Amino acid sequence: MKKYLRSILLALPVLGGLAFFSFRQDDRLFEIARNLDIYATLFKELNAYYVDEINPNQLIKTSIDNMLRSLDPYTVYYAEDDIEDYMTMTTGKYNGIGAIVNSGEGKHTVMMVYEDTPAQKAGLQLGDEITKINGIDLSTREDFDTGKLLKGQSQTNVTLTVKRYGITKPLEISLNRDIVKVTNVPYYGMLNENVGYIDLKDFTATASREVRNAFQELKGKGMKYVVLDLRDNPGGLLNMAIEISNIFIAKGEEIVSTKGKVNDWNKTYTAYNPALDTDIPVVVLTNNRSASAAEIVSGVIQDYDRGVLIGQRTYGKGLVQTTRDLSFNTKMKITTAKYYIPSGRCIQAIDYSHRNDDGSVGKIPDSLMTEFKTKNGRTVFDGGGILPDILTEKETYSPLATSLGRNRLFFDYAVKYHFEHPTIKQAKEFQLSDSDYAAFVKWLSDKEYDYTTQVERELSELEASAKKEKSLEVIEDQLKALRSKLGHNKDNDLQILKPEIKGILQEEIIKHYYLEKGMREASFNEDPEVKAALALFKEPARYNEILKKK
Repeated sequence: MKKYLRSILLALPVLGGLAFFSFRQDDRLFEIARNLDIYATLFKELNAYYVDEINPNQLIKTSIDNMLRSLDPYTVYYAEDDIEDYMTMTTGKYNGIGAIVNSGEGKHTVMMVYEDTPAQKAGLQLGDEITKINGIDLSTREDFDTGKLLKGQSQTNVTLTVKRYGITKPLEISLNRDIVKVTNVPYYGMLNENVGYIDLKDFTATASREVRNAFQELKGKGMKYVVLDLRDNPGGLLNMAIEISNIFIAKGEEIVSTKGKVNDWNKTYTAYNPALDTDIPVVVLTNNRSASAAEIVSGVIQDYDRGVLIGQRTYGKGLVQTTRDLSFNTKMKITTAKYYIPSGRCIQAIDYSHRNDDGSVGKIPDSLMTEFKTKNGRTVFDGGGILPDILTEKETYSPLATSLGRNRLFFDYAVKYHFEHPTIKQAKEFQLSDSDYAAFVKWLSDKEYDYTTQVERELSELEASAKKEKSLEVIEDQLKALRSKLGHNKDNDLQILKPEIKGILQEEIIKHYYLEKGMREASFNEDPEVKAALALFKEPARYNEILKKK
């Protein structure tokens, strides 16, 4: 009897806990139902009595977007109209013409044409202004309609009316839409006779195959070292990150694990194929825009001491999203787990809502970082992306260069240059002459652009502080004198900053002839991370020392 009573008493806390849990669940379900009822009632009242006609679809989407944004930046809703864009992000394919068109201020300008696409085959050029699509005057349409009009079923015809620089009469360009494959590897090649280079810009469904094919082709050309460029790579599919890591990491090794609220999301992923090469020296390039899947690959390479990372700290997105189908052909991409790389660290930024202006992770206090070890015993940390083994300065531009770019003056001049010079030397060989630069400076003389130098900005801050502290009168004359002496002069600045401005213009001009591949190829000589990689490969002892290889 005593044994029976004891078993009942021991069970009471458990039963009580279950009852408490049940009440909590009922309360939660009631709160959900209550708030949904309030929302539906509110929407009905708005629809019935608001002074102007409302757009139900747009209003609901706005409310959903803002609700999800309050959770994190990566949980997003895709309305039925957005599903095609979602599929493009995951598959890297869409039905269209293969061009990037910028719409703004009533103009629709071709900014990029992809190779081997209907747009390139039909002769569409960078700088072409599309005025009509299938006879529809774009000046009467919303900017966002342009992309929808250009897309359509494969092998359907579309006729573009375009204005081209230097040609008075509008051109009619007829082309058939096709399946456009946005390549994950826009460029790969040999930097010299020994060093291969693979530029990986995305992680859609074909990323692994593209990297493998590029790697094997370069090996066939004598590659003994490889640079994998993950800069500006926003990430993508998790399985692609696993497969690309597996190129360098042996079969059976852990690549990444995920942990979430639902047990189904708690998984460990290992390399399931034989590696292509576990010995070739590797350098991975990263920057503050290398995120998600790109951070998995770079983190795995670092954790296994399989290669050296060069560049800047990565973005710090260690969250996994899962896509859920909703009613009426809509979808939601929802954050379901965090991922952890082999050393055990999570690279998610501790506070993703507060970042630097450029999107990078701010300085993290040592007290908030946890220490982990790589395979060879090197110390690495969590808390805010992947920190490279060799840090380089982030590329910055002068206020003058930024203004010229923002006002599209580099681009517009390249359009003019392309018209006046039908051909130029190969991308690697082309050099903008001093006379070409002088012509650009002269062309700028009647163009509208302005900028504020760092000195001018600091003088304005000093003036504001002095005004706040009631001491402006004391230094007002000196401030005016300093502004007079230090105020920017466009002509002078264009000469002082000639190396920077000329280099940017040269790359822009090359792009108009040789598209993205040519522009990338031409940039290697001035690329600080690529130069650092080439220098490291010339010092095997230093490479091994960084990785603590014996």
